[in-house]
Amino acid sequence: MVKGFKYAGISAGIKKKEGKDLALIYSDEPLSVAGVFTTSKVKAAPVILDMERIAQGKARAVIINSGNANACTGPQGLEDAKGIAHAVAKEMNLKDEEVLVCSTGVIGQRLPLDKIEAAVPDLVSSLNEGGDDDVARAIMTTDSFKKAFSLSKEINGTLVTVGGIAKGAGMISPNMATMLSFVMTDAVIKPEMLSHALKVATEVSFNCITVDGDMSTNDTVIALASGVSGAEINEGSAGHLTFLSMMKEVMITLAKMIVSDGEGATKLIEINVRGAETPAEAKKAALKIANSPLVKTAFYGEDANWGRIAGAVGGADIRMDESRLDIFFDDVQLVKGGLFTGDEAEKSATAVMKKKEVVLTVEINLGTHESTIWTCDLTHDYIRINAEYRS
Repeated sequence: MVKGFKYAGISAGIKKKEGKDLALIYSDEPLSVAGVFTTSKVKAAPVILDMERIAQGKARAVIINSGNANACTGPQGLEDAKGIAHAVAKEMNLKDEEVLVCSTGVIGQRLPLDKIEAAVPDLVSSLNEGGDDDVARAIMTTDSFKKAFSLSKEINGTLVTVGGIAKGAGMISPNMATMLSFVMTDAVIKPEMLSHALKVATEVSFNCITVDGDMSTNDTVIALASGVSGAEINEGSAGHLTFLSMMKEVMITLAKMIVSDGEGATKLIEINVRGAETPAEAKKAALKIANSPLVKTAFYGEDANWGRIAGAVGGADIRMDESRLDIFFDDVQLVKGGLFTGDEAEKSATAVMKKKEVVLTVEINLGTHESTIWTCDLTHDYIRINAEYRS
């Protein structure tokens, strides 16, 4: 448990279906805060508000609702986001600017402001140190399970914890996804250092996942530091490196949970592209494979169709030489120097495809750069879930 935080999650009647849909994360003391947000040019009202407020580097509370994205709602949507923050600030005797707002759900509809404002007193009174599970459940939309993970290590002789909560299952693609995540720590760290750590960790976690190649309007990752442990993170120190590795591990774990919960998914697929001439080309090739419907449906069908993978790499617009291409399913090499390695290898690769987690490695063999992307298979249920999303 991360020291210095209280949590709450309740039902406010925002979702059409029953369940928790309103959450609050709070600290008795001012928090160092940092955030990264969707790069979409269509940004939801809470994203616009939080980008402005996070610039000050301090906050006390985050209120989150599911069931309604408050996106594409114009100037009134921004006023609604401010109204939610004001309701929390008034109830808790805070300044409005100390409250951040996040929303997820259906786009294009106004928030039921009256329901949320009426639920705020109950939300605040429900705050407790062990309520993080309620938050994880309250922020879910099409998620099939809650996503939370924490890690503790000693820094300068003091135990420090980094914990995270996330939601996301569909409309998932870099940069970030239809996702919200909240990463808490009890370390003492300045906002600018926290911001740097968050950006570095996001680049190797939430910016390396894809379910369907679609970007969202509400993507937000917020990092909050209470400082309660007393362990100070100093730039360039061994403790700084330990803290950064903890942020990466927590956020990569959450990112993989999102992909494994991809709408309708049955498999988690790790795609490693190695030997590219530049980091950008490695990532470009990995994403081309990961977002290919032909590749993703082959994984669903448990078919080691290496031709689809070779075709995806060839269409990625990177520098490559077909005669140097190697492809592995786990440790089974099915392509060597651009050529099929034989029926026995294909049988072994087909057996690999029956696993719930598969590692696909593509060797370009032209350079030294590599990239890892996590994705999932594409199934009948993905279509059903998204066809029925607003019903």
